[in-house]
Amino acid sequence: MNQTKLSVNINKIATLRNSRGGINPSVVEAAIKAQQFGADGITIHPRPDERHIRYQDVYDLKPVVHTEYNIEGYPNTKFMQIVLDVKPTQVTLVPDLPGVLTSNAGWDTIAHASFLKKIVADLKSAGIRTSIFIGTDEELIRAAKETGTDRVEFYTESYAVDFSTNQKKAITPFVKAAEIANEIGLGINAGHDLSLENLAYFNQNIPNLLEVSIGHALISDSLYFGMSNAVKMYKNCLR
Repeated sequence: MNQTKLSVNINKIATLRNSRGGINPSVVEAAIKAQQFGADGITIHPRPDERHIRYQDVYDLKPVVHTEYNIEGYPNTKFMQIVLDVKPTQVTLVPDLPGVLTSNAGWDTIAHASFLKKIVADLKSAGIRTSIFIGTDEELIRAAKETGTDRVEFYTESYAVDFSTNQKKAITPFVKAAEIANEIGLGINAGHDLSLENLAYFNQNIPNLLEVSIGHALISDSLYFGMSNAVKMYKNCLR
């Protein structure tokens, strides 16, 4: 079996840069280094207020990301214009409303079925792989398949919250959700609050996990261990 890929989300690098108003630390240099240290991809999540990743960053990163370029976000008109122009490897559709601090829910793929079908079709016609951010509800996973998406990305906050007290309880709904996704032919990604403490267990128990996207925890660990060591430590959790 192929090793699960690690995509490093560099939003927090942009947050640090923006706090000072200059150009350091550079998101471009961070992406270059993360890939040199073994990352299988780079993830960014531009938001309308540009509080971390700026729209210009999306273009600046394109020539330096030689692994997989994953752009997350809510597919409003501006977002779609940018991703159809840049054509990343993957677009992960996230149901973020303006002003949210961080992604805090998956899509209701039944209520938003017609909207998602059009967005997915537009992205796939441009040759862009699609993924839908989603929870573990079986009906919503099956409805995601009907949108035409290539993959789903499991929203793993509940797993991270429960992991320290009851690992089996934490992983069980995700194992069941993965079995359904595998059954109907959806690729599986995962992300949100995955860390050095809980990543290996998640990876060992989720069948055919293709990719994890990790930002906050990995960038925080980079402050303690250095980015080179942090990337290697996360990669080791995926072996």
